[in-house]
Amino acid sequence: MDPAPKLWIVRHGETTWARLGRHTSHTDVPLTARGRSEGEAVGRRLAGRAFGLVLSSPMSRALDTARLAGFGGRVEVTDDLREWDYGADEGRKTEEIRAARPGWTIWRDGPEDGETARHVTARVDRVIARVRAGKGDALAFAHGHVLRALTARWLGLPVRDGRLFELATATISVLGWEREQSVIERWNVAEDR
Repeated sequence: MDPAPKLWIVRHGETTWARLGRHTSHTDVPLTARGRSEGEAVGRRLAGRAFGLVLSSPMSRALDTARLAGFGGRVEVTDDLREWDYGADEGRKTEEIRAARPGWTIWRDGPEDGETARHVTARVDRVIARVRAGKGDALAFAHGHVLRALTARWLGLPVRDGRLFELATATISVLGWEREQSVIERWNVAEDR
């Protein structure tokens, strides 16, 4: 019997907005020079690994990270890996949002006029179902909040529990198994951290 597929996840490399702490979903902010170098470094760390499926968000910061990592020839773009749509909170920092809504968190309150946790759940659950039905490990390039939500769902938790998982840019994490139990095998790994 083949082992259950694992899901390797990569948060895209640095962008100016990520560095500044601005919430970025549908704004297509490019990678910085550092972010491009980080994408290449991800490729070196993944070299020699075989994946049955390689997915990416359609946003250039994720797709370019996949290409720089050496997976451009086989990456499949899916809207299910787009970042949580921040609606009216797009481009704003947490402290700016909290000035109007004290104590705000996306995990509890959601974005103003943006995507609900229910919609994010449906998207990441489709990704998980596809990975689990596939042959071989999968690799996904995407964004901070959606990957944290995906991780919560991999573990059978509600999306709001994505709040428990810090995820830096250009890091590699592995969602896997201990026997039949879904687990985090590796988290937030970067070569220089």
